[in-house]
Amino acid sequence: MIATAQLMLVLDDSIANIALPTIQNELGVASANLPWVINAYILAFGGLLLFGGRVGDLFGRRRVLQLGMAIFTVASLLAGLATSGLMLIAARGLQGIGAALTAPSALALIATTFPEGKPRNKAMAVYGAMSGVGIVAGLLLGGLLTGTLGWRAVFFINIPIGLLVLVGARTLVEAELHRGRLDVAGALSSIGGMVALVHGVTRGGEHGWGDSLTIASFAVAAVLLPVFVFGQSRSRSPLVPLSLFRDRSRAGSYLAMLLLAFGPMGAFYLLTLYMQHVLAFSPIRTGLSWLPFGFGIMLGAGITTKLVTKVAPRGVAAAGMVLCSAAVFWLSTLGHDPSYAAHILPAIFLTAFGFAMGFVPLTLTAVEGVRAQESGIASALLNASQQIGVALGLALLSTVAVTATDARLPRALDALYAGREAGDPVLIQAASDALIRGYGSGLAVGAVAIAVAALLAAVLITARRPTGDVRPGV
Repeated sequence: MIATAQLMLVLDDSIANIALPTIQNELGVASANLPWVINAYILAFGGLLLFGGRVGDLFGRRRVLQLGMAIFTVASLLAGLATSGLMLIAARGLQGIGAALTAPSALALIATTFPEGKPRNKAMAVYGAMSGVGIVAGLLLGGLLTGTLGWRAVFFINIPIGLLVLVGARTLVEAELHRGRLDVAGALSSIGGMVALVHGVTRGGEHGWGDSLTIASFAVAAVLLPVFVFGQSRSRSPLVPLSLFRDRSRAGSYLAMLLLAFGPMGAFYLLTLYMQHVLAFSPIRTGLSWLPFGFGIMLGAGITTKLVTKVAPRGVAAAGMVLCSAAVFWLSTLGHDPSYAAHILPAIFLTAFGFAMGFVPLTLTAVEGVRAQESGIASALLNASQQIGVALGLALLSTVAVTATDARLPRALDALYAGREAGDPVLIQAASDALIRGYGSGLAVGAVAIAVAALLAAVLITARRPTGDVRPGV
């Protein structure tokens, strides 16, 4: 049930992407507002994760997981019934709130339910696999459902899954409740700071880093986040115990996770655009083209589960991220008519395999040795790092791509479709060259980000390979 919940939450990071053009046409959403169908979910999810982790620690993780899943399911129904762009964006934000309550409790229940050693390693491998498979399932289902049943099915599909998780969650053993109070001031400053930060990076990617609202968002984050940190250092019942960051391995895991999510998620976005615009793939074919990613995640997670019992986590994580970085760089060399079997397929598979090799050890080291009453917030910090990495990767890599494309041919996408309509091979060639240059530049930056994550993991993570069957200390 925990793995199913994680699958659904991550799936909604990507499932609406391929449906966006259809949603825009049917609901009449303005181009400037269309990205918020995605960003509303990311903003709410990333901004409320820390709060959701603390709520689970204080009021019971199974109870909070069920509450979050109920909110998520209702929000999915509202999104599928949306009659306007504003209603859909609001429902997506509500989905993010439900996800923020569910995700940290799900990971914390693994840490407190399964003993250290093989049982927890296997559980973490399944959890990690669901994180990767969910992204691919989102792209695949987004294409299949939009092309057959319509865009509303993209959201309705969550309802039976959510109900299944709600029923299955009753079999989970509730973790021990912990004393303390909810730090409301800390929650407000963290939520405000995180939302401002994520809003800044997403808006910067859409409207430029000199945009007044982008600058204002970063200014708000620059004020609220230090206020949050100062308040946590003085609080008797902090939302985020700063002692969590004193562990070098854990801090390194958070930083590495941010950059690991930064690269592949940006690559998803850019490569999907490349497939549909340059290669003229249909939504369904685009989704099917990502199937190797799912196989790579599952195989990588299975092998990594065995590796982490024999090799130190930093060695496994660093090696996986180097492989992932090399594969993303390989994708950056795509041209006008690459061989799918010889170029795209193996590069996507290796990206996924390396991602899984990095994700599983980072997940283990992030919650290793954490006291039971703090496992929820430790898990929330890891999830927050991943979501911020996703937002940052999408914003920055898309900005790099647009800048590189415009430097060669402004409005290249419009020119490409105009050339195809007019049957002008010269214009088609020029526009395709510009788009390929942009997508390639963005992917190359993503590869560099993952390489930096590998370096951070190698230098900062000092945890030894997990042994024994001892539960976390209390």
